Amino acid sequence: MVLAAATLAAAEAAPVAARPRPEVTTASSEPQPALPAVPPMVVQGIGKGVVPIDGSWQFKIGDDPHWSAPGFDDSAWEQIETDGPWGTQGHPSYAGFAWYRKHLEILPTAGATQDYRILIPHAEDAYEIYWNGQLAGRYGRVPPHAQWFYGEFPRSFALRGTAVGTLAIRVWKAPLEAFSAAESGGLYAPPLVGDIDSIALQEDAVYWSYVRQDLFDYSLVLLRGFVTLLCVVLWTRNRREQLFLWVAVLTATPVALEVLQRLFLIPFSYALARCLNQPLYALYHISLWFLLVWLLQLNEHRRLLRWAQILACITLGAGTADGVLAFFWGSATPWMQWTDGILTASILLAEVFPFVLIGIGLRTKLDPSRWVVALSALLLQMINTVADASALGQRFTHWTLFADLIDTPLFVIQGVQFRAEKLISITLFIAIIYAVYRYALEQQARQNVLEREMQSAREIQQVLIPDKLPSLQGYAVTSAYQPALEVGGDFFQILARPDGSTIVALGDVSGKGLKAAMNVSMIVGVLRALADSSDSPGAIMEALNRCLCGRMHGGFATGLVLRLDADGTVTFANAGHLPPFLNETEIELDGSLPLGLVSMVGYGEVAMQLRPGDYLSMYTDGLLEARNATGELFGFERMHALLSGRPTAKQATDAAIAFGQDDDITVLTLTRLAAGEESTTSLATPFLEPATAGR
Repeated sequence: MVLAAATLAAAEAAPVAARPRPEVTTASSEPQPALPAVPPMVVQGIGKGVVPIDGSWQFKIGDDPHWSAPGFDDSAWEQIETDGPWGTQGHPSYAGFAWYRKHLEILPTAGATQDYRILIPHAEDAYEIYWNGQLAGRYGRVPPHAQWFYGEFPRSFALRGTAVGTLAIRVWKAPLEAFSAAESGGLYAPPLVGDIDSIALQEDAVYWSYVRQDLFDYSLVLLRGFVTLLCVVLWTRNRREQLFLWVAVLTATPVALEVLQRLFLIPFSYALARCLNQPLYALYHISLWFLLVWLLQLNEHRRLLRWAQILACITLGAGTADGVLAFFWGSATPWMQWTDGILTASILLAEVFPFVLIGIGLRTKLDPSRWVVALSALLLQMINTVADASALGQRFTHWTLFADLIDTPLFVIQGVQFRAEKLISITLFIAIIYAVYRYALEQQARQNVLEREMQSAREIQQVLIPDKLPSLQGYAVTSAYQPALEVGGDFFQILARPDGSTIVALGDVSGKGLKAAMNVSMIVGVLRALADSSDSPGAIMEALNRCLCGRMHGGFATGLVLRLDADGTVTFANAGHLPPFLNETEIELDGSLPLGLVSMVGYGEVAMQLRPGDYLSMYTDGLLEARNATGELFGFERMHALLSGRPTAKQATDAAIAFGQDDDITVLTLTRLAAGEESTTSLATPFLEPATAGR
C-alpha cells in the first residue's frame, strides 16, 4: 500500500476503460516543409507493424508556442532519449513545461495506407502533440487551466497530411509532491508510429499487459469485496460487535485505493483521485489499529482506546486536508508543497502505532490465530512504514527502499507479478478472516452461556412471581407485571397469614436485567420468611433493610409493605417508594430511605380504614416514567387522570406500554367490596399462558 498513486514514476502506465480519439487538425493543403538543420529520422516499415521513434530527440526546458513550427531551428537544443524521464537525463526534480522535437520522414510499404497514428505509451503529466505545427491532439490540459490524471495512460493520435515533417510534443509536469521522485517527468518510453490497425493492436497489447500484471489484485478484489459485504451484514445485525465493522473497512479501503490508481482502468482526474486517496489511505491504517485493538483484546484498556481515537481523528484530518490540496495543485506554491510534506509526514508517524498495540498485546494470552494476525500485521506494517518513509522526500535523500520493497516483484508467473507487500497482505487477510471466524465462535459460545443464564433467571422469576393470587375476603384484586427486558427488577407479593390478615409487598430494585432479577429473588425470599414471623409492616421493612445492606453490590430498592385486615384496616410502611392512590387522591406517607443503603433505619407506619367501594392502587415508577418516541414522559398528570378512572392493573399497564415503555412496570389494585359481594382476583404477567392469566 502506498500513500499516493504516483510516488515513483514507474514505466508502466495506468490504462483506461475507453480510449477516445481526439479531434485532429490536418495540414493536407500545406506544402512540404523545408528540411530542418537536424537530419530527419527515416521511418520505414509502416504497414507491417509499429516503429518506435527512438534515438535522440531535440529537447528544451521552458515553453514557447513557436517551438511547434516545423521550420523552427532546434539545432542548438540539447538532445535527450525518450526511453526514460527527463529526471534521469540531467533534469532531476524539474516540474513545468518542456518540449520534445523529432524530424521524421515516413516511408510506408507498398500498398500501405497513408493514414498514420502515433502512440504515446507513457508521459507525465499533461501534453500536446503537434505535427508540422498543427495540434494533433492532447492528453489532459496544460496550464493555465491544468487538468491531468492520477495515472498515466497510453494514447494514440492521428498524423494526417504530409509524410515528412516535424513531430513536437509539449509536456507539462505538475508541481512535485512529498513522494515525487527526482527521476520523473516527460516521456518514459519512445513513441510508436504505424498504420491505424497496427497502433490499435499495440495499444490493446499495452492494456492487456497491465491487466495481466494485476490479475493477482483482481482476485483479491473479489475476495475482499465478499468479506466486506459479509462483515457489514454481521455488523448491522449487532452494532456492538465493532470487530466486524473494522474488518469491513480494512478490506474495503484497499479496493477503493486500487480502483483510484489503475485496477479497473478508470481515468480519474488527479484532483478527485488524490482528494479521495489520502483520507482512504489514512482510514486503512486506522481500521488496522482498531482491528488489532479488538483482536488483541485491548478494548478494555480505556486510556489506550482513548489515545487510539485521538490519533485516528488527527490522522484522518491530516489525510483529508492533504487531499483537499489536490484541487489547487496545478498552481502549487512552495508553501503548499511544504504543507503537503508536513501532513504526509504526520500520517507516516501514525503508522508506528500498530507496533505499540502489538507490544502491549504481547502481555495478553492469545490463541495462535490472533498471533498470526499480529505477526503478519507487524511485518506488513514494517514494510509499509520503511517503504513510505524512504519515499517521503526521496528526491532529496535518493533512497530506493520504496522501489525495492513495493515496486520490485519477488517473482513473475505468466506475466503476473508477485510482490512482497502483496503476499504479506494476503497472508494477513487470511489470518484476519480465520481470527474473526474464531472470534465469532467465541462470541457465540458466550452468547449461549448468557442465554442459559437468562433462561435460568426467567425460570427463577417465574417461581418468584405468583402464578395465581390468593382470594382476599372482601376485596377485588388485580395485578399486572411487565418487565422492560426479559427479566425485570420489580416485585410484588401477596402473602396470607394464619390470623386472617394479608401482607402485601410491592417494590422496585435499581437497574434492569439479570442483576436486578437476582436482587429480586433475594428480596422475595426474605419477604416470605419475614411475613410468617411478623405482622408489622414497619418491622418487616426494617428486617428486610438489614438483610439487604452490603448484599446488593451498590444497588438499592424502594418498596411498600402493607398489612390488610379483614375489617378493612390497612397499615402502610414505605421505603422511598412512590405513595399509593386511594380513589383519586395520593396518600401522604412519611419520607424514608430506600432499602439496602443504611442498615440502622427505622420505618414508621400509617394506618387507615377502607370503606366499601374504596379503590387503592400501588405502582412502580415504570408507569410514571413511560416515554414516547419524542422523549416525553407519561408524567404525573397523565398518571393521576389514568388512576382516577379506576382502571384494572392490566388496563393501567397497557396504557403505559402504549405510550412507550422504558422501565419495568408493576401495578396492583385493591377494591373494598360491600358485604355479600364475591371476592375476585386477576393477574397479568408475561410468564403466564393466556389461559391462566386471569382467575
